[in-house]
Amino acid sequence: MISTPMRKPIIQFLQKPSCTTCRKGKAFLEKQGATLEPRSLDDQRLSERELDELIGDRDHLPFLSTRNELYRSRKMKDHPPSRAEAIRLMAANPNLIRRPVVIRGTSIVLGYDEDAYRKLLR
Repeated sequence: MISTPMRKPIIQFLQKPSCTTCRKGKAFLEKQGATLEPRSLDDQRLSERELDELIGDRDHLPFLSTRNELYRSRKMKDHPPSRAEAIRLMAANPNLIRRPVVIRGTSIVLGYDEDAYRKLLR
């Protein structure tokens, strides 16, 4: 019986390279053996179409970074934006996107979550 080496899962990793949470998530995933396809949201912003497809049928609110100044100044916690408005704002202000965005197939993990990362890698 010939054993074939297990392929490392390929993970899309949307990040801001300067973001400490993103760096921490990247290091954790790489330590777990994941192969990352990184995308800098600074250099390659997500278009409104890409954000719409990424969010899909999911609730759009978890994609918003509650730490972001725009989120706080617009009081989005108390007055959440519509899906269309949130997508428009995230496309124009990539810092408003909760990071990192970790994607494998149809599964998405937002932010740093070791347990969710482990499940994603199974």
